[in-house]
Amino acid sequence: MASVSSSTMTSTLAQPLTAIGLATDHIIDDEPRHNTDRLDRVAYLFGHPISHSLSPSFHQAIYDSLSLKWSQLFHESLSIPPFLEAMRAPKFIGASVTMPHKVAIIPYLDKLTPEGAAIGAINTVFLEETDEGRRLLVGTNTDCIGIREGIRQNISKEQYTTLKGRPACIIGGGGTSRAAVYALVHWLECKPVYFINRDADEVATVIAECKAAGFGENLVPVTSAAHAQSLAKPAVIVSAIPDFPPKTDAEKEVRGMIKAMMDGDSGVLLEMCYHPSSNTAVSRIATESKWQVVPGTEAMVWQGFEQAKYWTGKEVADLPVEKVKTVIHALLAERQGH
Repeated sequence: MASVSSSTMTSTLAQPLTAIGLATDHIIDDEPRHNTDRLDRVAYLFGHPISHSLSPSFHQAIYDSLSLKWSQLFHESLSIPPFLEAMRAPKFIGASVTMPHKVAIIPYLDKLTPEGAAIGAINTVFLEETDEGRRLLVGTNTDCIGIREGIRQNISKEQYTTLKGRPACIIGGGGTSRAAVYALVHWLECKPVYFINRDADEVATVIAECKAAGFGENLVPVTSAAHAQSLAKPAVIVSAIPDFPPKTDAEKEVRGMIKAMMDGDSGVLLEMCYHPSSNTAVSRIATESKWQVVPGTEAMVWQGFEQAKYWTGKEVADLPVEKVKTVIHALLAERQGH
């Protein structure tokens, strides 16, 4: 990754780009590309695999409600250079970026927001225009906003205030965990923040990266169920692991740590896993322990509203929040057979 300042990162694009229009409902590498004459503006979902994503449906609900002739199109690819052409097209307004490109795309961008620079991974590209009229590609991370708002929007203002400065816990050690640390430390000022994960080296890497970015103090790896039992209990937990039955000894130990961490005072669990169902083993443990469970769909929709803010120029309060949430929850229920 290129070095970054505290607020932005500037880089030279890897190659000259020709501004051409691209469009199809689902672009995969070298598939035929169609024009976008029917649209005024185009956003993309860029990653691989992405066919299961609700992001285009989410953003279409916003555009339709605002009477905009815009769409977010799938651009499914493992290669970044072809996508750079799409981002330089005249109708391009922004992109949702998912795996495996959240880190790899950074050197191709012109700037990063403070959140993107601190977390070291981006999930959103938007445009910024210079005084000279040049369009800059700016990367940011709205996952951290989704985590913050997923919690804040689903509890009372008084309860949210009581979370500040108290212990928190993150289950997992992947990319989402970095955004979770940022949200819990930067906005909720939680300390300490415990880590539960089957891979100790993975947690050590996350902690080292967060420290290097300036928000990694008071991060504590949990080593056993007994260790978890001895700690001051967290007020909020963010779980970011897949919902699979534990098979290895390490996975079984993690399950024991989770139960021990939730034993005692109740708190709020944000369960980021919602595919294929938000009724996960972790959420069931939380419910049995009298914890309030917030489904990951809440984080998903709130990070999406933040993306829409960047692309449409409208504040989240001016977006059709409840209407879009209704559409997405209906789609999720349909997928999950409810």
